[in-house]
Amino acid sequence: MIIEAAAIAASAWGLHAWSHHAILNGLRAPRLTHGRAPDNPDVPRQAWREVVIPGSNSRQLFGWMVRPASGSGQPAPAVLVMHGWGANASMMWPVVRPLHEAGFAVLLIDARCHGLSDNEAFSSMPRFAEDIAAGLGWLRGQTEVAAQRVALLGHSVGAAAAMLHASRHHDVSAVVSLSAFAHPREVMLRLMAEHRVPYPLIGWYVLHHVQRVIGARFDDIAPLTTLRGVRCPVLLVHGIADSTVPFSDAQRLQSVSSWARLLPVNGDHDLRDTLALHGGALVEFLRQADAQARLREDGGNDDHPLPWRSAA
Repeated sequence: MIIEAAAIAASAWGLHAWSHHAILNGLRAPRLTHGRAPDNPDVPRQAWREVVIPGSNSRQLFGWMVRPASGSGQPAPAVLVMHGWGANASMMWPVVRPLHEAGFAVLLIDARCHGLSDNEAFSSMPRFAEDIAAGLGWLRGQTEVAAQRVALLGHSVGAAAAMLHASRHHDVSAVVSLSAFAHPREVMLRLMAEHRVPYPLIGWYVLHHVQRVIGARFDDIAPLTTLRGVRCPVLLVHGIADSTVPFSDAQRLQSVSSWARLLPVNGDHDLRDTLALHGGALVEFLRQADAQARLREDGGNDDHPLPWRSAA
């Protein structure tokens, strides 16, 4: 009897260890490398430089710092850009040109386990948020940047991480979300259904264990939750034909925040080609948010609403 119990326990432990290893592998995003220069630079070579930023757990983050085109000599507003899962900073260059020409400094960074940044045991949306925080700390130390006038722009997981950071720190002037999902549990369920993982037999355990590994409950870090705590203007850009995250996710997100505006665009989940057509809308949104940030910096009314924000 004791031997049988020990055998069962050993088998259960072996299954647990195997599943833990499998889940860790699933949390390691495919690393798409890029060269030491942007694939399609849309700004003059002298306007950008490579940077290395100290991150969490003594890891280093690779990035590109782009100076604003204005060259006025005065500290400029800035935008930190975070890519999505399995992508890298070079894939976000289509947003740089309109921001650069509009007078914004831009910092694009590779999250850990992505691009040219250091590796980790696994990646997760909370770790993306940690990398955003590290990037913001570095960015605010640059002489060409107005430290209190920094916005975030993220794609997919990067967008969810931007909202997570903004909900906890209230230190950014605006958030631009590209293709954000409403809830990570729903993303996981869609992914498991795609790979025919039986739920609840195995799927329930996977969901439970992933939350233990990343150290966060899905309900706590879901954009549907975090967006309620964001106290700055939010622009939700979402492709009507998104086959990865349904457009209805963006509609649900807008419904939970009076700070949020929805910009539907013709496109799928990857909005790189589409964004070129909407650069003016991004710039106008960020300019209005920056004007509000300057008002706060000058000691003005902190609750001045933007045009789409409902009166609270």
